[in-house]
Amino acid sequence: MARIDSTKFYKSALSLHGMSAQGLNWSSKKSQEIRFDIILEMLPKNFNQLTLADAGCGFGDFYLYMKQKPKKYIGIDSMPEMCEITSKQTGCEVIMADICKDELPTADYFVCSGALNILNPFEAYQFIRNCYLTSKHGFIFNILYGNKKSETYNYMTGEQIKKIAKELGVKRVKMQTEYLKNDITVAFFKGKN
Repeated sequence: MARIDSTKFYKSALSLHGMSAQGLNWSSKKSQEIRFDIILEMLPKNFNQLTLADAGCGFGDFYLYMKQKPKKYIGIDSMPEMCEITSKQTGCEVIMADICKDELPTADYFVCSGALNILNPFEAYQFIRNCYLTSKHGFIFNILYGNKKSETYNYMTGEQIKKIAKELGVKRVKMQTEYLKNDITVAFFKGKN
């Protein structure tokens, strides 16, 4: 069971703040964009020739933020409202799915910014596993970083991330923490380079 009801969590924020970074429970648009920049740095330079799946796409903000667009973008979200908004904003394919357990479309890379933060540890593992195994080349995601205990948010340590990588047979792991306090961006790559 999730730590909190994700539908209520996001509907409440959307109702209060509308289509904004705060409407997705980000502290600010700037913190959202900093996370996007780190994900973009970890993607290969030629990702404009690849298929990119955005797990927990929200309003499609990551797609809209990218200067260089992937060959094909697929938004994935569990909330119908988010799927509808992303479809209208991006003009791209959007799929409604529970990323923890539903079958996902194949993509060269999966990315996720923020959606793992309110899952419990088991759900976070299922989410990471499903995205990584469905990807052709890898999964890049951010999550709250540290050993904190919270009734609302999910934090992971470097040791927990390395354990998941080992269980999934990840060939190469890249982690970045020097951009925002208590945040980590992780890349699980299927190839060595």
